[in-house]
Amino acid sequence: MILVIGATGQLGGLIARRLLLRGEDVRVLVRDPDAPPARALVRAGAQAVPGDLSDPASLRAACESVQGVITTANSMSRGGPDTIDSVDRRGNANLIDAAGGAGVQRFVFISALGADRQSPMPLLRAKGETEQRLRESGLDFTALQPDFYMDLLPMAVVGAPALAGDTVTLIGEGRRRHSMVAMSDVADYALAAYGRDDAMGRALRLGGPEAVSWLDVIAAFERHMGRAVPVRFIAPGLPVDEMPEMLAGMLAALETYDSELDTAALARRYGVVPTSLDDFVRGVVEAARHGDRLRMA
Repeated sequence: MILVIGATGQLGGLIARRLLLRGEDVRVLVRDPDAPPARALVRAGAQAVPGDLSDPASLRAACESVQGVITTANSMSRGGPDTIDSVDRRGNANLIDAAGGAGVQRFVFISALGADRQSPMPLLRAKGETEQRLRESGLDFTALQPDFYMDLLPMAVVGAPALAGDTVTLIGEGRRRHSMVAMSDVADYALAAYGRDDAMGRALRLGGPEAVSWLDVIAAFERHMGRAVPVRFIAPGLPVDEMPEMLAGMLAALETYDSELDTAALARRYGVVPTSLDDFVRGVVEAARHGDRLRMA
């Protein structure tokens, strides 16, 4: 039995369904077993158990008779009352304690590129603290450190406005290069790492097949939509009224460094076929066309 935490989210759902497709017994921790995402997982063959990272007793029950844990949970995808402290710090600590007490054999933690206990960014600091706690726990663990997902930030910043025919807003010049990675690829890495002895005790940095810039993302959408995308550039530090402060701050931070990763050897070793930015955007645009959501000029 493999316990998946965060299975009602996008990445956790991919992992849970792929485990089910390969015939694994899957248990998912859910806040509300009657919620549509939880019910869909049960219909697919998963066993849903009620619980929450803030409830140690529910985690101990969820970890009973479980051989492995894969967790994708993080506060950024939850919002509301969930915070970095309640989810990414104390929640993950509760989960590690429960897994250790239950004798769980394997633990795969979806961390983030740049995770470091000394990071000035609260989320990366909490991820780093969780990785250190795993090292000290005695669990056989793997931490996956993906660069940011093509499916999330690029879609929010470029994809959504481009598909709607609106203007894309970039902070800075948009030339910094980052190894954006498809969420589907991270799911593949998680499943591969779970079953590999040589992944134990390691933190694996994950990226796409090439480092790309925001200008590259815009160019890919223009290429596949067949029209130009209007763009405006805002200097870092200036307010952007229609953009959430957290998003603006994140974009400004990404303008201060490059995160170019060479993951070709790792992808071959783990049997992952990396998704290129061009292939990802092609799929997004085709899906939008089929859904009649694409405004063509």
